[in-house]
Amino acid sequence: MVAPLLAAHDLVKSYRKHRIAIPVLRGLDLTVEAGSFVAVIGASGSGKSTLLHLLGVLDRPDGGQVFLDGERIDDQPAQRRDHLRNHWFGFIFQFYHLLPELSLLHNVAMPLMIRHSLLGWVRGRRQHLRAAEALIERVGLAHRKHHRPRELSGGEMQRAAIARALVARPRILLADEPTGNLDAAAGAEVMRLLSDLNRQDGVTTIMVTHNLEIAARADRVVKMAEGRLESSPLAA
Repeated sequence: MVAPLLAAHDLVKSYRKHRIAIPVLRGLDLTVEAGSFVAVIGASGSGKSTLLHLLGVLDRPDGGQVFLDGERIDDQPAQRRDHLRNHWFGFIFQFYHLLPELSLLHNVAMPLMIRHSLLGWVRGRRQHLRAAEALIERVGLAHRKHHRPRELSGGEMQRAAIARALVARPRILLADEPTGNLDAAAGAEVMRLLSDLNRQDGVTTIMVTHNLEIAARADRVVKMAEGRLESSPLAA
């Protein structure tokens, strides 16, 4: 049997509100095969975003384990988790988190700036910017590359965020409500991009969404219920 690319075993996570512990995940299990597209649905506040944060080592579980390509990653030191986030994972959030003072081109190139030392960035600057430009063109924003975020529409900012998430060539894309702030047309365009990246480039994708029509575009849909995952009848 082939081991899953990403696996969560018995994940437990609570948040504290004053002296009260509020359980979010209660022994959650999930396996994700390489090249798959998984949608996670569930009620607001059910822990969908918490799950993505734990899978992408943005946070640590209170209990349980996360494995990436057979290696446990939730217990790694901070420097190793930083490396994993920059090399293995790409993140897309509902709110675009573009830096307002930078052009679209330099926003997209930001993960490469973070990956390399200052000297490494300066030496490879032309190559890195060409990589950013290629992705900007792929998401249909070549005519906007010198614009700043305030000059872009919501759909354009989300496509820019997708390009930024992919510039470091991650193997896994974690998308948290990527169409949540968009109108129907812009949301459909974002989903087309995500589907193309998954099917043509083999980027393993895990997407959180409350929209059942959007979720149905995935290969597999799972539902959050009482801090765990259960299979959903939805299919692509």
